[in-house]
Amino acid sequence: MGHHHGHNHTHEHSDLKGRNLVISIILNIGITTAQVIGGIFSGSLALLSDALHNFTDVISLIISYVANKLTKKKASFQKTFGFKRAEILAAFINASALIIIAVLLIIEAIKRFQNPEEIQSNLVIWLSIIAILGNGFSVLLLKKDAQVNMNMKSAYLHLFTDMMASVAVLIGGLLMKYYQLYWVDSVLTFAIAIYLIWMGFDLLKDSTKVLMLFTPDTIPVKKIVKEINAFDSINNVHHVHIWQLNEDEIHLEAHIDFNEDIALSQFDEVLRDIEDFVLEKYQINHVNIQPEYGKDGPKDIIVQD
Repeated sequence: MGHHHGHNHTHEHSDLKGRNLVISIILNIGITTAQVIGGIFSGSLALLSDALHNFTDVISLIISYVANKLTKKKASFQKTFGFKRAEILAAFINASALIIIAVLLIIEAIKRFQNPEEIQSNLVIWLSIIAILGNGFSVLLLKKDAQVNMNMKSAYLHLFTDMMASVAVLIGGLLMKYYQLYWVDSVLTFAIAIYLIWMGFDLLKDSTKVLMLFTPDTIPVKKIVKEINAFDSINNVHHVHIWQLNEDEIHLEAHIDFNEDIALSQFDEVLRDIEDFVLEKYQINHVNIQPEYGKDGPKDIIVQD
């Protein structure tokens, strides 16, 4: 197995990233707690759904933080891949929870819409302002890291949309205070919940694909097989598996039938060519090839055992 490259990951500012994440987590826990208490006392469902939005952020920030730490943990005999899938699994759980809670909020919002209750709008206004400021600060903190890392990017986007949701709640609070439009609260709740489902669904879909070992959408299996088949010494490429381990790693394994009974040193050269080719063209950074010569068995590209 040739694994002599494809590991140029950046670790320069991971500690700073960790620190900024911790600050954002603490800030968000504060905001969430305030909004939950405020939502209960003011009777505002929109505040509660905004709190949920913030809470899912706290969870995703904590996940980002823990996954950040876990990914660095070494592999062992019992865990030969280490904790490289921690983030993906966490994203899956996070997305599922998000969708379930959002559905419950929608049901509640519809009930409320049919008979609106009076809401303490002052509390709603003040708490949404606090949330806007807190989220705004977190957004600024994470902006730089968001450009380099998908995990940080998702945390950043989460916080940014949170800020926008809090702006909507603030506007709702003002409408309730000055115009007594209490149904606005239900409409806002509904909108935020729909948005949560939309966000959650994407995340759920992506993480499910990775967990199911599906081939990433960007990888054309047939084309790759055809291109490897074009190598001079290769007769046939079969029994192919391509999957994604986590954000950084894509694995390819295949059986390759050679035209002649070549020496191992010659095979190593071919292997290096294949590795360089798939890394450069398709970002596949782990290649495992089983060489064969005149061996019986199915020669299909995909072999279902």
